Amino acid sequence: MSGPPLRRTDRAVSAQRALEILVRGFSGRLATVGADGWPYVVPLLYVWMDDQIYVHGARARGHLRQNVQRDPRVCFEVDEPGEVFPYGRFECDTALEYRSVIVFGTIDIVSDGNEKARFCSELMRKYGDSAWARPREFYPRLDEITVYRIAIGRMTGKETALPVASRRWPELDQTKSPSAVPPEQE
Repeated sequence: MSGPPLRRTDRAVSAQRALEILVRGFSGRLATVGADGWPYVVPLLYVWMDDQIYVHGARARGHLRQNVQRDPRVCFEVDEPGEVFPYGRFECDTALEYRSVIVFGTIDIVSDGNEKARFCSELMRKYGDSAWARPREFYPRLDEITVYRIAIGRMTGKETALPVASRRWPELDQTKSPSAVPPEQE
């Protein structure tokens, strides 16, 4: 499967690290393309199950479902922002600690009731609270949701770690435009 090449290869992570970021991520954004050519992105909770990404939505035939049924190609993104930090003396010399994964793949609709129930169980295991005193593994509205499964064709990940204090400005000046003079000093 193709897709745009990773531009910032200096921030690339291994396939194993990308998978770790994906598995532990909180929420992701699913991108599809509509019949009119416009992109559509929706934030979703998700789980990693059977080496695929699972998400869900309403059973109604809305924008997401129409796009998925028309074209199964999707992009799924997960990120984990960290601290914003300065690396140089100008405001534009600022960076963000982060981890991110982008998946290119194909999506389909899960029709098997047992697989949908397993998804719901994994979703509650990931996001629920084990202290909640409610019946477990009981999903009376399973027919009211659509569960989608994303098969990964290609996955890339990037990461920028927060540098130790001695590697940040003002201790270390990594200004990108070292000869620039601020307006107030002209």
